[in-house]
Amino acid sequence: MIKTKKQGLLIVISAPSGAGKGTIINKMLEKNNNLWLSVSATSRPMRTNDIEGKTYYFYTKEEFENKIKENYFLEYASYADNYYGTPKKYIQEHLNNGEDVILEIEIQGAMQVKKLIPEALFVFIMPPSLKELKKRLVSRGTDTKEKILERFKIAYQEMNEVTKYNYVVVNDEIEIAADKILSIIKSEKCRVDRIEEVFLNTEEEYMHEMLIDKDLDNNSLEIN
Repeated sequence: MIKTKKQGLLIVISAPSGAGKGTIINKMLEKNNNLWLSVSATSRPMRTNDIEGKTYYFYTKEEFENKIKENYFLEYASYADNYYGTPKKYIQEHLNNGEDVILEIEIQGAMQVKKLIPEALFVFIMPPSLKELKKRLVSRGTDTKEKILERFKIAYQEMNEVTKYNYVVVNDEIEIAADKILSIIKSEKCRVDRIEEVFLNTEEEYMHEMLIDKDLDNNSLEIN
């Protein structure tokens, strides 16, 4: 009886650096084949485990700024002296095909998307504690002490922005956190404002409605 909208859901996921959003999203992609992750672009240097076009699209700072002038990005932001942005290409195509699209982006960019597409779903991932966050940042082994301190200060500021999101999920365990976000996505699709129409689509349902109408005609209703 209920027909939901064919278009996919745009899901914006943000988190402080070190909160584990990338790992959670990868787990979600393993569990749900209707999800498509939009690959972001950045001007930060490649790390040893990065893959061009999979981890990020990598540009020099000058190249990124030229892309901004060309209106290439849905959103972009500057974070820790580097640019991050979401290319518009392919996003609408995947949404129109009924796929749910994930944007893994920073808070600045998320708020830009919220202004443009307020009906999108916004999820913020929190670390279990600041102590655990510091431990994760240090264990990466990719940043200097100064850079870790800078990221930690930014993370603390970012966690105060959580009220701008629809949902918050604490990353105690990867599996549980991923399942929670997948449950949120399912629930969002049951919202009344995401329903296209309610209709009778079988002969049995039609006959049932006819019998109810006939019964109402033959019996008066008393409301006390």
